[in-house]
Amino acid sequence: MAEQYYEGIGRRKAASARVRVMTGSGQFTVNEKTLEEFFTRTGDKETILGPMTDSGTRSALDVSVKVQGGGVTGQAGAVRMGLARALVKYNEELERIMRDGGHLTRDPRVKERKKPGLKRARKAPTYTKR
Repeated sequence: MAEQYYEGIGRRKAASARVRVMTGSGQFTVNEKTLEEFFTRTGDKETILGPMTDSGTRSALDVSVKVQGGGVTGQAGAVRMGLARALVKYNEELERIMRDGGHLTRDPRVKERKKPGLKRARKAPTYTKR
């Protein structure tokens, strides 16, 4: 029989992460690599582990993540949100801690679409009088 797991979906910008949490020894795998191999920047690791640090579950749970789309920072934010959602499913009492830490809030900032006649979303071509 497969081990019981709790799943949470996290999104940020163009990134989407499916996070599964199960009881274990504290292993953290992202796209079948270790956390340190996949996210090399220290700030990203701190962002991702924020929900586990706040709830005190770092060494008691195994985490498996599938993340795709976006860039490194967007993926880190998506994993953080998915992890927080999975922890809330694992233990309902953690919701207040996750909410107060800002781990359950979706960051709504996404790339704005390009408008016709402009170079980017808002940058206009240089005006010339003649």
